[in-house]
This record gives sequence, structure tokens and C-alpha cells, in this order.
Amino acid sequence: MDQSKFDFELKEYKRTKDATMSPLVRARLDETYASLLEMSRERKVQRLRKAPYVAAAAVILGATVFTSGFISPVMAQSIKEIPFVGSLFSFIEADLGLRAAGEQGLSSKVNRSISHQDMKLEVTETVFDGTRAVYLLSVTAPNLKDGMFDTGKEVVKLSDAIENVTFTINGKGQDDPSSLVTGGSFFYTAGESHPNYLIFEEILKTPDHNSTSMIPESFQAEVVVKLAGIDQAFKLDIPFQKATNDTLRLKPNAIQSNDGISFEVSEVNVTPVTTRLLYSFKLDGKTSDQFIRAALFDDQGRQLTSLHGEGEVKDNTLTFDARYATAQGQPKYFIIKPFVVKDHSAETVTDDQFIKGLEIKVDLPEQNK
Repeated sequence: MDQSKFDFELKEYKRTKDATMSPLVRARLDETYASLLEMSRERKVQRLRKAPYVAAAAVILGATVFTSGFISPVMAQSIKEIPFVGSLFSFIEADLGLRAAGEQGLSSKVNRSISHQDMKLEVTETVFDGTRAVYLLSVTAPNLKDGMFDTGKEVVKLSDAIENVTFTINGKGQDDPSSLVTGGSFFYTAGESHPNYLIFEEILKTPDHNSTSMIPESFQAEVVVKLAGIDQAFKLDIPFQKATNDTLRLKPNAIQSNDGISFEVSEVNVTPVTTRLLYSFKLDGKTSDQFIRAALFDDQGRQLTSLHGEGEVKDNTLTFDARYATAQGQPKYFIIKPFVVKDHSAETVTDDQFIKGLEIKVDLPEQNK
């Protein structure tokens, strides 16, 4: 976070701290505050030594203040934003899989940046679980404030200022049939607390499209980002390293049929970050203009967040490679429910959309408990 903002929060905290604190708690807080304030003064002189000391001070403050209950929500958030403390993925609310990656130490710190005039793009963290390659992109520019970007013609959200993104591995992008890269880059804001960060993710595949066995443990990707109003495209080389081998692979080959529709789940892959399903619908002797997808529920009845995927239609068979954000906990089984998509949205599903008689249950092995 901005140093001046952090100094302000510290001063506000000191001014407003509860007068009923015990002398011991007050003394510890004063010592910690003084330590942090002194380090902020020496920031330019002892820059290389700042990181471990600030981290240590934050830990002391956390142990002293959080357990005592004498801290404002604003101050708590400020401490969380201190560099080198934890992972930014831990703050992601929309994707429980990425949040779990941050909390479980499955993200990798990287330092890849490129500057043009007074603008800087920097990749700070990555997550790669064998299916999803995700990276955090920080944008710094004088025409960017609180997530709003001035293109010279209009002020838009930072995510709307991205005109184009390409992601290639070994020089191969999504248009190459032999590439590991699928349909395109997906990106969205990191959240209100980090408005100048964007989350980008790519889904990797193998040429035969039905297994993850050929995806490498590590790779280097070239990313090119084009921003509205900026003539210069930004190119970054980003390293990815697989963070976990904790992957459950099942081939249930389970089939349910009803009213001329056959639903088959052929493969289930689960990592702490991503759950991946390979499934298909066969429309026996007929065609349909309905778009059908499958919703995934765990043993607690929670619907897993649907991510990106791709499908293809051949003859009367619709095949999908779908991904979902892995929910917290270790379920005993999944329930997979086909449904008819309404209003071009597959995110929100109501009871009247489910197709009766096609539900499939997939038991997970005991070691996943």
C-alpha cells in the first residue's frame, strides 16, 4: 500500500486507541508503533533491510493487537496490505479456489515488470495447479486512480481499459491446434481493496483435449497487454511453476438417460484450486436449440463457482471441458446436475432449469477426505 496512507493509518490508530487499555497492552502497542514509525523514516536509507523488519513488526502487532481486540477494521486492513505479508490471492472473494491457493501457500512470488514513459505494469504473483495459470497484474500510472483509468477520451474501469491480451507458450497461442492455450484470456478486478490489480487466468489443455498428463510442471509464458489510449503494447515474460501435486483424477464414465438425452461424465480432476469436469450430452436422434450445461455441487449442497471452459458439437453430441473453483473442505462426493441455460448465463441456476432424471453422483475416494 502507499507509504503515506500507511503512516496516516498508524497516526489515526494512535490518536483513537481505546483509553481503557491495560498499561501492558498500551506499552506494547506504543513500542510497536514507534518501531514502525522509525522504519518509515529510514525507508529510503535502509531500503534493503525494510522488508524483514516491517514483516516482523506486523507479526508483533498482530499478536498484540488482534488478540487484545483493540484495533479498528481500517487499521486491520492496512496491516494486511503491508508488502511481503501473505498472498494477495488470500483476499480474493469471488474465487474460493484462488483464495485457498493464497491461504495454503500455493502461489509463487514473481518480479516481472515493464515500464513505458510514466506507466508501469508488474506481475507480482502467479498460481499454477496444472489446469489454471493465473497471474496478478499491477498497473501504476498517473491517469489511473482507484481502479479508474483515463484513456484520454473517457474514464473507464481498469478492466475495461484492456483492449487486447495474448498469452503464448513456446510461441504458440490459442490459434495453434498444438498449443496448450485454450480459448482466450479471462481477466477481472482483484477487488475493491486492490482496485489497481487485475487477475488474469488461462486454462491449459492437451492436444487430445481429454487429459492433463501432458501439461508441464513449469513453463515460461509470453504475455502482451494492450491498454486503451496507449500506443505501446506491454510485453512480459512470466514463469509458472506447478504448486501442487495434490490432484485427484477419476474416470467414472457414469451415464444417465432420460427423455432422449444421455448425459455422461467421463473424467473428474480435482486440485485445491480447480475442479475440472469432462462431460457430454447426446441428443438421441434429434437436435436442440437449447444450450445445456452442468452445475456441480459438493456433499454439503454448495454449488461450486463455474469458471471458464469450452465445448464442441459433433453430430448430435455436445462435449464440454468445464472448470469450477474448488470449494473449501474435502467432500465425500459430487452431485452433477444438467440444466438449460437461460438469458445466456450459466452462473446463476434456479430449480426450474434443471433437467430431471439426468443427475449423476460421483463418489470421491477415502483418501480425499
